[in-house]
Amino acid sequence: MRTQVAIIGGGPSGLLLSHLLYKAGIETVILEKQSREYVLSRIRAGVLEWGTVDLLQKAGLGNRMAKEGFIHNGTDLSSQNRGFRIDFDKLIKNKVMVYGQTEVTSDLYKTSDSNNIKIILHAKNVKIQNAHKIFKIKPNEAQALHADAQEPGIIILQSFVKNGWN
Repeated sequence: MRTQVAIIGGGPSGLLLSHLLYKAGIETVILEKQSREYVLSRIRAGVLEWGTVDLLQKAGLGNRMAKEGFIHNGTDLSSQNRGFRIDFDKLIKNKVMVYGQTEVTSDLYKTSDSNNIKIILHAKNVKIQNAHKIFKIKPNEAQALHADAQEPGIIILQSFVKNGWN
């Protein structure tokens, strides 16, 4: 198996990076140490900063978020029987989106599936071997994954076997 870039981690950041690279014509393989079910069941933050919302929308990944998320311009807090408002728009001239990262991850997995992005699950004990040449994965000792890079910086991994990484 050959790829241009290996991404370690199949959570929201790794999936988003893979999608952005895919849109730029760069092939990726995502290596995730857990099962998809485990990743999708992890409860993560429920509020997205607006820069993330903007990036997801510009990347074409924000359709469900736009329909189901809630935009907040501030929040109300209370302490010692007194309430006060933190006005995001006034303080930072921005807002946030209430839409769980778990939902973002689900959306990203669906998009990855639609785009046939390769995700290797149960990838345990990933080790960087040489960050300037190729990385090798030998699923069941049968195959190698090579990164073809024009520039240094591709991650190199040791061999993958049925029970995890060596």
